[in-house]
Amino acid sequence: MPTTNILEPTSEELYAILTNQRSAFLHDGSPTLEQRRADLKKFKLAMIARRKEIEEAVNTDFGHRSKHETAIVEIISVIEGIKYLSSNLKNFMKPSKRHVALHMRFGNARVEYQPLGVVGVIAPWNYPINLSLMPVVTAIAAGNRVMLKPSKVTPATNAVIAAMFDEIFPKEQVALVYGDGVAFGKLPFDHLVFTGSTSVGRAVMKAASENLVPVTLELGGKSPVIISKGYSLEKAADRIVYGKLLSAGQTCIAPDYALVHESEVDAFVKAFDKHVKLAYPDGPTGDDYTSIVNDQQYTKLKELLNDAEAHGAKIMEVGVRPEDASKRPHTMAPTIVLGVTDEMRIAKEETFGPILPVFGYKSIDDAINYVNARPRPLALYFFTDDDSDKRKVLSRTISGNVTINGTFSHIAQDDLPFGGVGESGIGAYHGIEGFRTLSHAKGIYEQGRWNGMDLLHAPFTKNSERLISFFLR
Repeated sequence: MPTTNILEPTSEELYAILTNQRSAFLHDGSPTLEQRRADLKKFKLAMIARRKEIEEAVNTDFGHRSKHETAIVEIISVIEGIKYLSSNLKNFMKPSKRHVALHMRFGNARVEYQPLGVVGVIAPWNYPINLSLMPVVTAIAAGNRVMLKPSKVTPATNAVIAAMFDEIFPKEQVALVYGDGVAFGKLPFDHLVFTGSTSVGRAVMKAASENLVPVTLELGGKSPVIISKGYSLEKAADRIVYGKLLSAGQTCIAPDYALVHESEVDAFVKAFDKHVKLAYPDGPTGDDYTSIVNDQQYTKLKELLNDAEAHGAKIMEVGVRPEDASKRPHTMAPTIVLGVTDEMRIAKEETFGPILPVFGYKSIDDAINYVNARPRPLALYFFTDDDSDKRKVLSRTISGNVTINGTFSHIAQDDLPFGGVGESGIGAYHGIEGFRTLSHAKGIYEQGRWNGMDLLHAPFTKNSERLISFFLR
């Protein structure tokens, strides 16, 4: 494991790092397309070279994390994001020509996308590579300097990231620091990206507001999955098992609860159990099944289940030998919860674990109303063969993103924006939206030799009156 020391500076030292980065940015100016691509290439090669280190570090931090999951959702996803940005960067950086008013036609108008300066990134523990590095990569593509504050919950992974940064970037360009998230958020960045819980997001946004720092907040919430009556429960269960149990449900866009037609709830539970067994034939202690990150998070999940059971819910552990989960530290078996009611904590709080409450609905309108009665989720999943129902769900619900007849797939589309709405977030990154979020769209008008506005300057003439009448026609 790398032994690189990670800075845990005081507020004054944090400000000094920011000041040094801003001074370097102002001195060096906006990096060229070639410089940005070169930085992205260094980033990509450094990650590929450290694949084994990253897998081992994430495994250490979680107690057990499937190396295949880490390779797919941490390393490959960032590498694909780098490739996408690099190949599209020339087009993203190109000035955008804009319409010129008739009486100013001898001039030209355009928008140029300019780096903001220094971007702050606050990353969570659940995907310590992906959710740390994708905002950093996007900021670099947009020509910015970056300060990254990762979670202290994942020290081994942070050490790998720090060593990688030390190798490929000077600290005036990219710096990794520890510290309090709210204190970090008080720094006068040019933009701040935060990924984490809604409650902490509120505190970070409040801190950033002291300096009028614009924020992108990637939060969480209870992302629903709706299964249309008559849709193949085998297909739905297979894909929901993937989305729910990837990293043992410790994912901000994991299906949080399922809405199934009341006549099909029992059949869905059986199908879910079947596909858990197929996906994890060695049970919850197998190599491909991930532990809860630590005892604190595990205890929170147990408290949710205990509260639900105390209020009359039915708790069903599923899959192969679910009782084996107790043989591995802070590991929880896949769990279905039936009979959830509004007074239970599990009905209100994001589960963030391998727990799936299942609700029966009478009609698709009931399912839509259930979703709409709650804060807007970061993701929504709908399984259907009915185009009418699909249109109804898409038009009547508001969520960050949607995957139809699958789970997670929207996040793998590099050309789509990723972001929440309402309590699940503000703003978006990924796609061209990410580049533009971390750029300043500077409107520029170059006046020509003749300009109709000259007729609207004093001293006013009859031609001025004619032009005013033309505008007021």
